[in-house]
Amino acid sequence: DPFHIQHALTVEAVMRWYAKELGYGDAEEYWGIVGLLHDIDFELYPEEHCLKAPGLLREGGVGEDIIHAVVSHGYGITVGGVTLDVAPEHEMEKVLFAADELTGLIGAAALMRPSKSVQDMELKSLKKKYKSSGFAAGCSREIIQRGADMLGWSLDELLTRTLDAMRAVEPVVAAEEA
Repeated sequence: DPFHIQHALTVEAVMRWYAKELGYGDAEEYWGIVGLLHDIDFELYPEEHCLKAPGLLREGGVGEDIIHAVVSHGYGITVGGVTLDVAPEHEMEKVLFAADELTGLIGAAALMRPSKSVQDMELKSLKKKYKSSGFAAGCSREIIQRGADMLGWSLDELLTRTLDAMRAVEPVVAAEEA
């Protein structure tokens, strides 16, 4: 599905941006791979999201560290009657937990703009969309807030940083999709 491909490429690029921003530049590729793979089971197994991922990743020869990171982005959600209990531990996993939902919300907000871009989006307009529970209702504000809390950041800091990340990576993601 083109939407899921775009989401994976966006999260990969945002994770790479965060790796550099937070002083993990030497692990940029690793952060990006986790971002790219984080929803590997979602399209085929939406009712078992994060439950099927370990098997799929192991079949592909992926290490347990990446599997933990991928599964931890679903921490606390209930799928298939199971509440996921793999908590984000590393700062990278916490960033993924917070940024995954937020990139979706920011992307939806961008589509509502005449420019269809994040380049001219201001924090004020993003916050207005965030506060509107009917807007992008599938993007959990609770998860975004929990992610900010895990990172020890204010919500404004998370929104600002992720908006900055999406501005920086938007041209890269657009080129990869083409």
